[in-house]
Amino acid sequence: MVSDVAVQSILNNTADAVEEMIEGLVLLNPSLKRLGGHNVVVRASLDRSKVALVSGGGSGHEPSHAGWVGEGMLSAAVCGAVFASPSTAAVLAAILHVTGPAGCLVVVKNYTGDRLNFGLACEHAKALGLSVELVVVGDDCALPHRGLGIAGRRGLAGALLVHKVAGAAAAAGGSLEKVAAEARSTAASLGTVGVALKTCHPFGTLVEERIAAGSMEVGLGIHGEPGASLARLAPADAIVDEMLRMIVSTEEGCSYLELPRGERVALLVNNLGAATPIEMCVVARRAITALRSVHGVCVSRVYSGAFMTSLDMSGVSLSLLRLDDERIARLDAPAAPLAWPASATPAADAAPLPPPELPSGAQTSYVPAADATTPPILSSEQQAATLRAVRAAAEAVCALEPLLTEWDQKVGDGDCGATLQAGGGGGLA
Repeated sequence: MVSDVAVQSILNNTADAVEEMIEGLVLLNPSLKRLGGHNVVVRASLDRSKVALVSGGGSGHEPSHAGWVGEGMLSAAVCGAVFASPSTAAVLAAILHVTGPAGCLVVVKNYTGDRLNFGLACEHAKALGLSVELVVVGDDCALPHRGLGIAGRRGLAGALLVHKVAGAAAAAGGSLEKVAAEARSTAASLGTVGVALKTCHPFGTLVEERIAAGSMEVGLGIHGEPGASLARLAPADAIVDEMLRMIVSTEEGCSYLELPRGERVALLVNNLGAATPIEMCVVARRAITALRSVHGVCVSRVYSGAFMTSLDMSGVSLSLLRLDDERIARLDAPAAPLAWPASATPAADAAPLPPPELPSGAQTSYVPAADATTPPILSSEQQAATLRAVRAAAEAVCALEPLLTEWDQKVGDGDCGATLQAGGGGGLA
């Protein structure tokens, strides 16, 4: 449903948003520079004796792609308008600026505009005598083979792991052939599925809520494209289980990522924009435990955060990458971009530590039962009357929760109604 209300945003002008975003990013990070005349972010200091790595695409996916520029990852990121591919000229300018004798690897996600504009820029660069390779990442596991047409699988958040592996290979001094081969191998070992409760809202457009309350879209893209299916909203564990099932499916026409038991994987839990930290931890919890207990794989590395967003989309995506020793070393290699997580080794379990013994009377979450030999203070009639009064009060408190919450939102932190409802519910139990 499209409303007549425009999307609100903290911007000066939607037309200048990408350029001003880049200026802010460069001011926040002295190791980055903007390439004059283009919305291209590059490393302030380049070692052109090593293979350069260029990526990019439409904006609106931050920190992708400019947030991954830095030693150990991208040499340059080319930023288009929101959800729009950058121009061929901007891509070519980025390639020319960063490429030295070792050559340049260009990595893009599988979208028509990106393949066209980045591909043309690569051909221009080759015509100028530069050594350039192009790798296209398509890690979407939501659509069946027969539904892909000639476009193929969409590129999603798993592309970030290709950046990391290829960037580490380049930093280690690998040849263009070696870096490109590792990037292609990594892309072929990836699978991603996303789920959203609300779609994204591009700046300056009318608010559209395509996903009805109580529903979720499964297998949607990162530009607000409709999902592969619409389903009723389910508990987090059930959602995660379905996402993992789709990624590792062996069904005919839907098999993309073969994951035998005992395989080592990296798990990427990606915030599509507006998922809360609580939701992200709940999703990560189930994904890690289900991969271990249900699928029988070893989660060797896990990354959780906002890596490839879709503006303010309320949802998450899960990516799995098959690992070997070399790929683990690439993921663990140093990387300068501030958005890259510092640590990625998951804990063996979430078992709690033993709690300290509390002093007598400190435990107020329950009322101790009376000694069976102690005679009742109240008569049976008085007990029944007291129970009726307590239940009536509890029911009244629960019924007034919306009003109590509304009042507390005006003068406090908005939790009074819910707190009293929880207490009333205890009285009704």
